[in-house]
Amino acid sequence: MMDLSARCAKRGSPLATKGGRAATLLRVSRRSGGSSQNSHGSRHPGAARLGPQAGAGRRMKPAAAIAKEVMLSEAPERLCREEDLGGMREKFEKQIRKAQDEICAAITALDGTDFHEDTWTREGGGGGISRVLSDGKVWEKAGVNVSVVYGSMPPEAYRAATGVDKSDIAPGDRVPFFAAGISSVMHPRNPHAPTMHFNYRYFETDGWKGVPSQWWFGGGTDITPSYVDESDMKHFHGTYKSVCDKHDPAYYAKFKQWCDEYFVIKHRGETRGLGGIFFDDLNDKDADTIFEFSKECMESVVASYVRPTLRVDLLSLSLLSL
Repeated sequence: MMDLSARCAKRGSPLATKGGRAATLLRVSRRSGGSSQNSHGSRHPGAARLGPQAGAGRRMKPAAAIAKEVMLSEAPERLCREEDLGGMREKFEKQIRKAQDEICAAITALDGTDFHEDTWTREGGGGGISRVLSDGKVWEKAGVNVSVVYGSMPPEAYRAATGVDKSDIAPGDRVPFFAAGISSVMHPRNPHAPTMHFNYRYFETDGWKGVPSQWWFGGGTDITPSYVDESDMKHFHGTYKSVCDKHDPAYYAKFKQWCDEYFVIKHRGETRGLGGIFFDDLNDKDADTIFEFSKECMESVVASYVRPTLRVDLLSLSLLSL
């Protein structure tokens, strides 16, 4: 694995990004809570759909296993079902909504531009809250979405996701699931400030045909500079190394490598951006322990990312005043 300076030298500085920043403007889909892939391409439903290809080219039909959304004028107190109160499903929803509030507040405080909010629910439970900042002073576009989804998936998807195989499957059998996630992409105006992406999610199946409920956590945060400032990148990676080390000394090396390998552009022999952390199918400790790790990762987004953006923005303002 190349270190930061070697990777920057290999790619050149400034880093070339295919199509430029304008080509990577995020598109936000109000159907973000469906069975689409998240920004990391994970198979799990539930993460908000944010990314350059979301909704591009053709209109996707909503999955039949997920109810149609109903738009609301304001967000309800909760999106999860009443029977899920007091468990991990409600706990994770509360955390992603808290993270959405805090991250949007921090970005607005720096930019001076408010986020536009759309809210929807679905019959039978679930829904989402999308927030988008457009044409700001610092950010050209930024989105922070949360979604809570109840749906069902075919046994083949269940088998691939859990490794649990069942032979007594009737035609049309489906496995009920719950998914909740927060996802974001932020594109600053100044090319010297990096683009950032994160998503964190929790997925759980109902008990099915004698098999107990299956659950796991996933997510990550990664950064893509156009011009590399090594101190900013050390700050970003150092923030998440501290979080990982606090929860498990093996996490950072493992999750950083996972992120690096996930974003390899094979035909170029290089990575997209300068990485971060990424993890999936995490259920090797008890749920509350992993929840605390996921929570601290969300709470570190502002600390890891705002510093390099703020440094560049203040520099730009000082140059303009000369």
